[in-house]
Amino acid sequence: MPRFSTFGAAALLIRLALAACSLVSPTAAAQANSHAAQLIKAKTTATTRQTQPPAPIIVPPGSELYQAQRGDSLPAVARKYLRKTTYLTSSELADAIRSANGNRHGAFLKPGEQILIPGILESPIVEKPVPVARDFEVRAIYLTGVMAASEHGERIIRHWREVGGNAVVFDIKDSDGIVNIAFDHPLATGQRHYISDLPKLIRFLHSLNMHAIARIAIFRDEHLVATHPELAVHSRRTGEPWRENGKLVWTDPSNLKVQDYDIALARFVAQSGVDEVQFDYVRFPAEGDQKDAGFAFQADQPKGVSDDDSNRNQPAGPSKTKTATKAAAAQPKGIQRSDVIASFLNRAYAQIHPTGVLLSLDVFGVMAWQRPVDLSHTGQDIVAMSRHCDVLSPMIYPSHFFGMDGYEKPGDAPEHFIAESMDRFRLITKDSGVVLRPWLQAFAWRTKTYSPHYVEVQVSVARQKGGIGFLFWNANNDYSKPYTAMPEMRAANAREKGVFFRGDEVGVKSDPGLATAAPSPLTVPVHPSNGTPQPALSQPVVSGASYRPPSIYRH
Repeated sequence: MPRFSTFGAAALLIRLALAACSLVSPTAAAQANSHAAQLIKAKTTATTRQTQPPAPIIVPPGSELYQAQRGDSLPAVARKYLRKTTYLTSSELADAIRSANGNRHGAFLKPGEQILIPGILESPIVEKPVPVARDFEVRAIYLTGVMAASEHGERIIRHWREVGGNAVVFDIKDSDGIVNIAFDHPLATGQRHYISDLPKLIRFLHSLNMHAIARIAIFRDEHLVATHPELAVHSRRTGEPWRENGKLVWTDPSNLKVQDYDIALARFVAQSGVDEVQFDYVRFPAEGDQKDAGFAFQADQPKGVSDDDSNRNQPAGPSKTKTATKAAAAQPKGIQRSDVIASFLNRAYAQIHPTGVLLSLDVFGVMAWQRPVDLSHTGQDIVAMSRHCDVLSPMIYPSHFFGMDGYEKPGDAPEHFIAESMDRFRLITKDSGVVLRPWLQAFAWRTKTYSPHYVEVQVSVARQKGGIGFLFWNANNDYSKPYTAMPEMRAANAREKGVFFRGDEVGVKSDPGLATAAPSPLTVPVHPSNGTPQPALSQPVVSGASYRPPSIYRH
């Protein structure tokens, strides 16, 4: 009995072992159950698929493969790659990435996800200026640096081109002092580079056959004064940085470090492919306590003599008497503010002109009246400045001629102020060879008559009075009225050739038969500081003996 039990136990163990083998062996299970065979085969196939590596992504030419990191988003990747691609804005690149990856939806990427980045450049863009004659007829609008680098700005540019524009003025540095491009200079620290790739922006403009004008605000530079107060105009009373009506915004125009910084920036921009560099705020401060404003150039003045001694305690404007003029001429004079500006422009033009890039200067419209008080404050001697540039752009916005020529609302008299200003500037710059290309008003400030017709009147009168081309200013970059006016002016040109503009285009010679209308005979020009008679044009009407120059803003 015990022997049988031992044998039975051994047999049981063998049977259990065989049963266990059938559980782990697919073959044994299949022999026992045909349905189990199908199930095991399906599971094996699924497991094999899961373990196979994904098919490699084929990277087409001009593209790059990017593997997403934790927290990545498609817009962030587009911003990271923008400078390496042909795309102008990050939103354009983001749309292209979606398209290149099967019209991918959603903004966020999974860690490890691989996506194609299209439009990769083989090397950084290098753009060259497109040379034009200094009398090329520019038809331009102004854009801030932020706008010029944006998708909305791109739409503005394209629309302006469609309606007949051929140029854009965009900020490299505005009066806030922010440099909108990457510029390696000790004084250009802490900047926001809104224009991430200047040559790329210029290439975009050139692709539309547009003239690229880079605007640089020169001596009004709030950022530079804040970061380097030693470069500011200083207060004679306190020795601290001087403030214009409470605002700390002016660098010292006679400080050579300031001048060298602005010239270096202009040269860098010229070498980046722009067609023209435009200087704004090429002047001394015109407001505030002028007697308290101290400048570096005055350190070498004879004791007791300052640059505005000749105008001190004298009535401003045309009411100045001949006796006062002779007395002023007899006083000892040192270097004047106008000498500083002319010297700076001489240095700047000598370095910019050889690059083949045009240099244009923005000047106050009121300087056409050549009043000694304006000259002594701003230093904008138009006669001297015209020798060191290719184009002068007087800012002749009608609404800015406060209290001038007896007009209570000058903004509602564009015909008068455009005509009078252009006549005077043409007289002053006669025989200099400089081109007059005015800034015109594209905003509704201090006028209720601003309209497309208002725009047309300015363009027509400026052309009749010797202007070659024009620039439209709107600080908010709203050009709805010029958009409407331009097609109307083009239609009028088709009916009567050249009534509003010649229609110059980049790379195309202008029609010699559409030359600017011959100017009317004018009095021989005179220099404002030599005491000789002023031009035989109507003088500005000023009210009250205590007249002071009007508050003049950039735009």
